[in-house]
Amino acid sequence: MVAYLDPRSGRTWPLDPPRWCGPGREPLLLTPRRGIGREDIQREQRSIWRYAAAFPFLPAAPITLGEGCTPLIPLRLGEGEALAKCEWFMPSGSFKDRGASVMLSLLRAQGVRAVLEDSSGNGGAAIATYAAAGGMAARIMVPASTAAAKTVQARAAGAEITLVPGSRQDCAEAAEREAARIFYASHNWHPFFLEGTKTLAYELWEDLGFRAPDNVVVPCGAGSNVLGCWIGFSELLRAGQIARLPRIFAVQPAHCGPIARAALGLPLEPPRPTIAEGTAIAHPLRLAECLGALRESEGGAILIEEEAIRDAALRLAERGFYVEPTCAQVAAAFERLLSAGRIAAGETTVLVLTGTGLKATARFAEFLGVAL
Repeated sequence: MVAYLDPRSGRTWPLDPPRWCGPGREPLLLTPRRGIGREDIQREQRSIWRYAAAFPFLPAAPITLGEGCTPLIPLRLGEGEALAKCEWFMPSGSFKDRGASVMLSLLRAQGVRAVLEDSSGNGGAAIATYAAAGGMAARIMVPASTAAAKTVQARAAGAEITLVPGSRQDCAEAAEREAARIFYASHNWHPFFLEGTKTLAYELWEDLGFRAPDNVVVPCGAGSNVLGCWIGFSELLRAGQIARLPRIFAVQPAHCGPIARAALGLPLEPPRPTIAEGTAIAHPLRLAECLGALRESEGGAILIEEEAIRDAALRLAERGFYVEPTCAQVAAAFERLLSAGRIAAGETTVLVLTGTGLKATARFAEFLGVAL
């Protein structure tokens, strides 16, 4: 029986009633499960819901806009060739649609009709988009200093935007307090969101002819893609569908990389502003779980400096991959991992490109020295 799990204590709770954390504000996962086989894929579904048999339960009416089934395209960088997983080919423009679709579908099936999220970026846009598609009310809390352009997408989807004085951390704490009045469907807290991001692993397995890649290089903020890949590939391993986990490499900006610094055995540093805004999470909730995933997969972490992130974003754009600097940093990481011998040129390496460059128009204008 699937249950909520506190991985640090081993304590479990039933899936009903819905909850977003443990009673002591513990971040939860779901109990480990055996994955599905190729015969379980619903091939008529052109979305992540082709893997519905791998979810904890199947809602009668999933909220779906065709998310997933994103392109996997060869990309030559320096002396190596990788495969670019183009996750910005999603309805709201980022990988977070995977988590939003599954989380809101399962919560709506449990009777939740209004949700709260705190995010000024891709998470808020995805929750607003899928709440609108599912007839659910959404309230998105953002720091008061957030540029209006960053919330336009969520506003257009009909979400209520609440401006919170103070820092990003102040905003998160305000959302947690507000959770007493409206269900906190946080992409950082709720384990159902990870049930959506794990479909990246299933999709790569199917993309590659039902085998795992050797390496997956992932931009990392709070770690939902790191954990999603680890959960999905672990399920496939338990089901006997793959022989080993791919090595997972978490990439973070040097200006704000607490997970990478911990993985590398480096002392923590105060966060500084970074152009890789989507990965600038100073206090990730599941740091211990992310470190465990990197360790178990025999992968690792890498920190990328600002100039290298900018150069990677521009080089990718010149090759037709117009993506956010947040995820462009995986291209720089790939070249460093290759030159350091941590991955080999002949291995199958996937670079996860998570968000469209259209969301970073002002940043690209800055890079190019043009006025908007």
